[in-house]
Amino acid sequence: MAKKPVQLDANGHPKFGMRDSLAYAAGDFGCNMSFALKGTMAIFWTQFMQMPSLLYAGLLILVQVWDAINDPLIGSIIDNDKRANYKRGKFLAYVWLGSIGLIVGGALCFVPIPDMPTLAKAIIFVAGYIIWDAFYTIANVPYGSLLSLISADPADRASLSAWRSVGSMIGNMVPMVILPMLIYDANNNIIGERVFLIAFLMGILGFIAFQFMIRNTTIRVSENVQCNEEQPKFNVLKAMGNFLKNRPAVGATLAAMGMFVGMQGSTTAVTVMFQSYFKNVQLSGVVSLFAMIPIVAFTPMARKMVVKYGKKELSVVGSISSILACVLMFVLPIKPDGSGILIYIVCQLLNSLGMGIYSTVSWSMMGDAIDYNEWKNGSREEGTVYSLHSFFRKLAQGMGPSLALVVMAALGYSEVNAGNQLFSVALNMRYLVAGLYLFSAVMQFVGLALVYNLDKKTLEKMNSDLAARHAGQE
Repeated sequence: MAKKPVQLDANGHPKFGMRDSLAYAAGDFGCNMSFALKGTMAIFWTQFMQMPSLLYAGLLILVQVWDAINDPLIGSIIDNDKRANYKRGKFLAYVWLGSIGLIVGGALCFVPIPDMPTLAKAIIFVAGYIIWDAFYTIANVPYGSLLSLISADPADRASLSAWRSVGSMIGNMVPMVILPMLIYDANNNIIGERVFLIAFLMGILGFIAFQFMIRNTTIRVSENVQCNEEQPKFNVLKAMGNFLKNRPAVGATLAAMGMFVGMQGSTTAVTVMFQSYFKNVQLSGVVSLFAMIPIVAFTPMARKMVVKYGKKELSVVGSISSILACVLMFVLPIKPDGSGILIYIVCQLLNSLGMGIYSTVSWSMMGDAIDYNEWKNGSREEGTVYSLHSFFRKLAQGMGPSLALVVMAALGYSEVNAGNQLFSVALNMRYLVAGLYLFSAVMQFVGLALVYNLDKKTLEKMNSDLAARHAGQE
């Protein structure tokens, strides 16, 4: 049977289709096979490795200094890389390199030797985290930048963003549900040796997913590779200044930071709440799975709803939904029993609806922000714009858990008690979780409603202007 001929677009590339979306989803799945275990770090290092909570919080903040150097540095290296001899393009080449390192990078963050001196534990944690983070950035920064290069069509980008959320969701859901059943014992205490082995296996799964993405991704928008030696040198400070002037990038970044303060900042408190308040940490993954339902339900509708209502408009409505859910989480009687868990699930469903609407279009909004940089400043700078966005996201992912752990310690959390904290401490965790989620929702609202300025009408004008500009350059 003869193969069906591949349909080409006006520029001779294969037309955008499901293959592109599935490949892009696989990339985020690969990222999350490495990243999903980050939420387990605090429990691993404080409860299993018995590192003092405040020391761990301080070290976690310290390694964010590496993030401050790492993300923009790698982004600028990618933008300034003018070599034209890459087989599949420079962005995919960097993704391939990063995927190799992540096979072992994640496992290095969970070296299970609890009897080491405290200083040795601190050194191993910092070294392992830095190695993991370097390879994660090498893979993740160019991967995120690819969205604006796979297609210039806003609807295609919305589809890619939605499918990236699907890849992220699956990459989070699988370990979210399965890990608590594998890494905690009957007394709700973590089994550190298993975490190390699972981290290594997840690195291998991530590598396989990245290879699928690399082999099935088509670049349709020029990467602007130029070999003219007289071209002005790339100015990192100027690019950073342009980022801060880029309202859509700043607004989307604030919203993303808010989302991760809620998702990552609350992770340790949620785990302790299920360990010592609900007394069933294995159930935490299943409860979190229920909270993903709104994201699953919204994703198939994302493309049509974006075209009809606009990305900003939908995301603002979602942030209001999250704020309402978090207020209810504070005031409703969430008791340490089955009815309390049920109320918690309902509140999380409503909160997840808000986060889900934004998360399905968040990457598409950053693709539009890269276009906005070109519209206003005349340069795209995909790598730098995305890497700075990625840096602030990762700052929230690191600072959120650190600050939350400091608050937890102030509220009585003790790593010595492991999975069996005092009831008064467990009750404090129940309210801290609600507070962290509320802070997260408010940050999303500020970023999306008050800062991000690409509403449906403005986005249409920007795309029209850029299309005319590009046509005039041909």
